Amino acid sequence: MATAAEATTDANAMRRAITLAARGLGSTSPNPVVGCVVLDAAGQPAGAGFHQRAGGPHAEVHALREAGERARGGTAYVTLEPCNHTGRTGPCAQALVAAGVARVVYAVADPNPQATGGAGTLRAAGVQVEQGLLVDEARAGNIAWLTSVRLGRPYVRWKYAATLDGRIAAADSTSRWISSAESRADVHRLRAEADAVIVGSGTMRADDPHLAVRGAGTTEAVTQPLRVVVDTNATAVKPGARVLDDAAPTLVAVAEDADAAHLDGTAAEVVRLPRAAGGLDVHALLAALHTRGVRSVLLEGGPTLAGAFVAAGAVHAVTGYLAPVLLGAGPAALADAGITTLTEALRLDVTETVRVGPDLRITAVPATPVPKET
Repeated sequence: MATAAEATTDANAMRRAITLAARGLGSTSPNPVVGCVVLDAAGQPAGAGFHQRAGGPHAEVHALREAGERARGGTAYVTLEPCNHTGRTGPCAQALVAAGVARVVYAVADPNPQATGGAGTLRAAGVQVEQGLLVDEARAGNIAWLTSVRLGRPYVRWKYAATLDGRIAAADSTSRWISSAESRADVHRLRAEADAVIVGSGTMRADDPHLAVRGAGTTEAVTQPLRVVVDTNATAVKPGARVLDDAAPTLVAVAEDADAAHLDGTAAEVVRLPRAAGGLDVHALLAALHTRGVRSVLLEGGPTLAGAFVAAGAVHAVTGYLAPVLLGAGPAALADAGITTLTEALRLDVTETVRVGPDLRITAVPATPVPKET
């Protein structure tokens, strides 16, 4: 059994690996974010790394390169089970064996059937393997990818900004700016961590948004998210729209019978999807994004689009920026979501509350039903 000092060393190393993994958010899809820390045989830091971009070296490879010969007889701490397959890079389990690592501690088992099995390969080679250290923290940092693997569609975070009385605009439709400059900067961080940002036709007409990431507060080069506009009737995105510039790729989703000829020759990709009540089929949209490598979505659309996503059961997290402002009238943050009575309300569990400038950022996830006793 590990001593208290050894347990502390293990936890500190894994926590550092989790922090490193987060640096890859937004740039690794369709791969997960992964961090790795290597300690030498004496328990001293020898190497560290994270998966930076899809197609590039995995976290273990970066860490082992930095560690060099000091990895031999040491311990590797990895946030996700080392992969066991050859894709654009080689299997990390074999790289750890070749480096002479004596022990591997990983947090989360790999649910991807194409990559799983790394733990078995390591054990077969005589490497001591342990699973589950800080598993909840590591899972939370990789929740988008893990969710997309489980469901076969992207993880969706709905973000909105509102007054304390739940208004996203005044009665005369003015909305700039309800939230603070600090909150708006924080939204760019969320964009930088997402693979795609989605708005609807109402937002396009009202704001002509740009949707690219600016000043995300990171030293790594930002991978711009895919800008997605849900424009059912192909009437909101017009030549000259800001989303049609070259700052980031753009996809315009329209109905199968919509006339989108005016988008021919623009930089945008047009995808045609089946109609649903009041708009496009949300699940068809998410499936189309998933096939394009999108694993995480930031939903920035207005109340109508948000209502469609909530009604479809497609929202996995909600992040609201609440400003200390009262309006008393104006549109609410969420429109019709198919909820007609209180018993149908979507109950949420608050996972975080943070002051951002003068505002309050609240993050919540749908409450997990309590299993009935049998």
